[in-house]
Amino acid sequence: MNVSDVPEITINEVKLDSSIIMQEVQYHPAETKREAMVKAVEALIINEVVKQRAVSLSLWPEDKKLEPTEEYDIIEKLIQFEGIYPSATDEECYHYYITNKDKFCTAPLLEVDHILLACPPEDVEERIKVVEFAEYLIELLKENKATFYDLAKQYSACPSSKQGGNLGQITQGQTVAEFEKQIFTAPMGLLNKPIETRYGVHVANINRRVDGSQLDFNMVKESISLYLNEKVKRKNIAQYIQTILIDSDIKGFDFQLENSPLMQ
Repeated sequence: MNVSDVPEITINEVKLDSSIIMQEVQYHPAETKREAMVKAVEALIINEVVKQRAVSLSLWPEDKKLEPTEEYDIIEKLIQFEGIYPSATDEECYHYYITNKDKFCTAPLLEVDHILLACPPEDVEERIKVVEFAEYLIELLKENKATFYDLAKQYSACPSSKQGGNLGQITQGQTVAEFEKQIFTAPMGLLNKPIETRYGVHVANINRRVDGSQLDFNMVKESISLYLNEKVKRKNIAQYIQTILIDSDIKGFDFQLENSPLMQ
């Protein structure tokens, strides 16, 4: 693709230099050179309309280039300057709380015993053997032919083996994800199947469960407000960019704003 292949594009009568478009293409990988050029042109047009709006409101000097890394901050200043930054109301925050109550609970607490049969995940053949041995230990425990304490002391590669495999009270985030995914959704008692993790294969028994409790709205209101306001901000920025693009006289390039991903 040569500079001569690039169509003449103007934004409010300011010509977009073809050589700059060609330089910008390298920052927009795509399946075809044409797609890369389209992405590059879109980015440069947005940069130019943002700069022009900022200059018109005396928020940016006319003779200074607006770097892509500076665009976000300038757009935020423009939105704040023009007073179009909505924020989530108390009613919206409460509605979000009511419809997502399960997100606002304290984490459950478990008291767990486990036996770790160490085995690297890449050793497939050894894993098969270790899983079979874990299943054998589970059968021994089900048939009361051995105690968890004794089996942990004898076979577990975890330091907790000294306490008969007892991990004490644990909550989410204290063990590896693969282990947590199973134990926090399992019923009380001995798990019927071994749990495989990056460290090996586990036999686990849940001795006690304390379910999480619902947090009061006032305790989480601020975090909900921050979350919703961030969502509003992102959508508002997209809408603002679309608005100034519509308000601009762009020739030589069709932005197809009616189907723009900016609004999605």
